[in-house]
Amino acid sequence: MRADRTPSDARGRALRRGLISALVPLSLTLVQCGKAPNPAALAANSQANVQVVAKTNQTNQKVASGDTFEDRFPAPQFKERFPSASESLLQRQMSDFSPKRAVQQQPEQAPYKVASLEPQVPYKRPAREDLTTLVSMKSSAFPYFGNNPASDAPFLNIAKGDRRGHRSYSGRVFWQDETYNDSRVLVHVPEHFDVRKPGVIVVFFHGNGATLERDVRDRQLVPKQITDSGVNAVLLAPQMAVNAADSSAGKFWQPGGFKRFMEESATHLARLTGDPNSTRAFANMPIVIVGYSGGFLPTAWSLEVGGISDRVRGVVLLDAVYGELDKFASWIESHRSGFFVSAYTRHTARRDRELMSMLRQKGIGVAEDMDQPLRPGSVVFVETADGITHRDYVTRAWTQDPLKDVLVKMAATPSLALTRVASSR
Repeated sequence: MRADRTPSDARGRALRRGLISALVPLSLTLVQCGKAPNPAALAANSQANVQVVAKTNQTNQKVASGDTFEDRFPAPQFKERFPSASESLLQRQMSDFSPKRAVQQQPEQAPYKVASLEPQVPYKRPAREDLTTLVSMKSSAFPYFGNNPASDAPFLNIAKGDRRGHRSYSGRVFWQDETYNDSRVLVHVPEHFDVRKPGVIVVFFHGNGATLERDVRDRQLVPKQITDSGVNAVLLAPQMAVNAADSSAGKFWQPGGFKRFMEESATHLARLTGDPNSTRAFANMPIVIVGYSGGFLPTAWSLEVGGISDRVRGVVLLDAVYGELDKFASWIESHRSGFFVSAYTRHTARRDRELMSMLRQKGIGVAEDMDQPLRPGSVVFVETADGITHRDYVTRAWTQDPLKDVLVKMAATPSLALTRVASSR
């Protein structure tokens, strides 16, 4: 060592040797990778080493590049490692992959309202409302081109050009195209009706001067009375002579006419109730015939020659015994499993009393009030007060809504196999 070198020169030489010893290993590494070092890369490495030294000395000063490592490569946040809840991948916890212990899990609170907890059954009748409609039937009373059995003469017994009509006993002419050409039947199925349960078909024969909509439905409230009874019953009301003072029975005069009507009705009722497989049930269902006023004539002939009088479980006459007493007495005598009710005003009192006498002579007991349930074999005659009018008799006889009362009393007797499926309103 030369004597003229100063201590500062010695410190400079030591610093250069340190830098050279730091750079040589990096240069050898680059050579081993097959790439020659270039001045820019060496400068960058030099700056990085200086930065490390600077950080070690906790200077936190920026080097010539102006960026820190954290700025260039920020550490990933935890939320970026997994998909968010809105993404398609299912989020799982580590516990999802751990062996499960046999413990009873507490039910989670559903984020929605459960619609129903009813057990699933093979068949459930859909909810519906009362159904009241008009259906055209081939087997209904009219049009009718046969004979009048009372005279064995053609029913349409008068002609005017191409027009044909019927001259009634009063001498008045009713034309076929106006009075005897409506084949429609008023059908009513209450919302509570269930064909799978014991039920009954009510057949209503309206009186003179009536139409199905204006009188049977709206004025006499026959569909409403059936619904309000709560009884498992449906209604059939064929249009008789349209708005005319005439009681002609039409096709119900014919042997088997009532049977054909009920067979066709079974198909329509099955379709209207939404269960085509129920046709057989309707075809075997018991029947109650209700005849009001002039409706006595189709009632009597249906019992006498209709072909299915054994299916009739009850007959109700509302101020309607104007004739055909022998037919009513014959049915009562031969069908002791059914019931018979006749309510009357002074207009029909004489004939009702005559029919009572005929039955008593046959040894058939007769009641004269409606205070008891109707049972198989019940025969009841009820005289109503003078203030009760014939016109209002379907809605007010011995009680308000007499049809409803008959069905309720009928359902109170288990032997008549009728079910109440709804509360009376």
